[in-house]
Amino acid sequence: MTIADLTRSPEWAALKRHRQSLAKTRVADLFKDDPQRFTDFSLTLDEFAFDFSKNLVTAKTMRLLHDLASAADVAGWCERMFAGERINTTEDRAAYHVALRHQGPEPMMVDGKDVMPDVRKVWEQMRGFATSVREGTWRGATGERIRTVINIGIGGSDLGPAMAVQALRPFCHPEMHFYFVSNVDGAHLQAALAHADPASTLFIVSSKTFTTQETLANANAARDWLTARLSPGAVPKHFVAVSAAVDKASTFGIAPENVFGFWDWVGGRYSMWSAIGLPIAVALGWDGFERLLAGAHAMDQHFRRAPAEQNIPLTMGLIALWNIDFLDADAYAVLPYAQDLARLPAYLQQLEMESNGKTTRRDGKRVKCATGPVLFGEPGTNGQHAFYQLIHQGTQRVFCDFILAARDRSGYPDLHRLLAANFLAQSQALMLGKSAAEAMAEMRQAKMKAGKARALSTHRSFAGNRPSNSILLGELDPYHLGKLVALYEHKTFVLGILWGINSFDQWGVELGKQLANDILGGRGVARDGSTAGLKALYDAWQG
Repeated sequence: MTIADLTRSPEWAALKRHRQSLAKTRVADLFKDDPQRFTDFSLTLDEFAFDFSKNLVTAKTMRLLHDLASAADVAGWCERMFAGERINTTEDRAAYHVALRHQGPEPMMVDGKDVMPDVRKVWEQMRGFATSVREGTWRGATGERIRTVINIGIGGSDLGPAMAVQALRPFCHPEMHFYFVSNVDGAHLQAALAHADPASTLFIVSSKTFTTQETLANANAARDWLTARLSPGAVPKHFVAVSAAVDKASTFGIAPENVFGFWDWVGGRYSMWSAIGLPIAVALGWDGFERLLAGAHAMDQHFRRAPAEQNIPLTMGLIALWNIDFLDADAYAVLPYAQDLARLPAYLQQLEMESNGKTTRRDGKRVKCATGPVLFGEPGTNGQHAFYQLIHQGTQRVFCDFILAARDRSGYPDLHRLLAANFLAQSQALMLGKSAAEAMAEMRQAKMKAGKARALSTHRSFAGNRPSNSILLGELDPYHLGKLVALYEHKTFVLGILWGINSFDQWGVELGKQLANDILGGRGVARDGSTAGLKALYDAWQG
């Protein structure tokens, strides 16, 4: 049995039969029957807890899911990843982001070479640069210290650093401001430059090949802005690059010693641990960046070493598969009850949907089951006043992750207690629901007339039995954020193995880029009437 055939396996068939046996089971009743359910269906790693007890799972469900993981050889694939094998088969390269946060003395081998000396060399380069900018020894062309850092990138070169710097805002340098520009819409760059003084602004241009269309367009515009206000000779003191293309960065005007490299085994959406994390290192200082790496490494070791039944990323992946392929959930909400994690859903959209939003298996055949769901999210409690209505009463089946840090750094403990109460209440409400009879009884107790209460009872009822996970952190600091992000990386990897797809390529993003280049070059507009008509209107309305 190969992983590509998993949907035809006896383990998959056993799960389908088991799903039918739970057709009339409610999670709320499982709690009534088992006072120890929380203990039995939650896992911890120091001050990091993953509670999956509000899902429609029993001990038998978990046994069958672990049987499926064994059939898929998830543990074997995990070892292949940590051994630096070329598990990214369609691009014939390793997916070795775990080496970027490796903390031990052991070698990390790719193609017979220990990559750790090169990784540590880049760490030292990053450490020296971040320290010089933070302490003011790196000066701009006019002698001003750097107070504004603008990162120019897109996709993995933007989403990870932007998310982490915002998430760790209380740990950032108090006298520096950080902006992230990704959209080729000039409004994005303009909004960052509106707050910037060219004499004290540093640009970090992040592009592995230094050919990414959107990033280079924004970088060229930023260079024009700087040189118009200072001089062309100012570029080397105000631009650095994260790239493997030192020659192209040098042509742009960036000194070779200010180009921070990384490797082809670093995928974009797994790259915040590499030199792509340079803005994080500048924001936090090197000690803070090391704590971020240490947290991710701790989750790596847990994923690699923990027994299957206590393994948090494996369990999280299995629960997701159960909800998607056996309970027909086609949407997934990530709901951080932390305003500083506002960019986490966007980061995870790329991580999960670019990794697993695929219809083709590793063997080139079409998948036989649902794969990556639509992922969305917003910090609580804002989301409660927006899309939670659909989650509670809509026709779509959505499974959710609720995330909270136990310790608050805002200085407003009463607000944090209210936040925590909402975090707890929403997952409880999704599970319990409210019957029409219960809704009617509430209205009658409030002295509403029976006829009106009866008419409103179905509108005020909730089906409940809707699945969710809860993730509780000790606090939102670099170490715990590293753990959290690595958890989602490994969960995404587990799902890819279970579905038999390659989670590390992204061919689906290429076609639009090719057609955009055709249209810019005067080709491709006439391929369909809609595109031709829209282009004609655009040209006319531009004036």
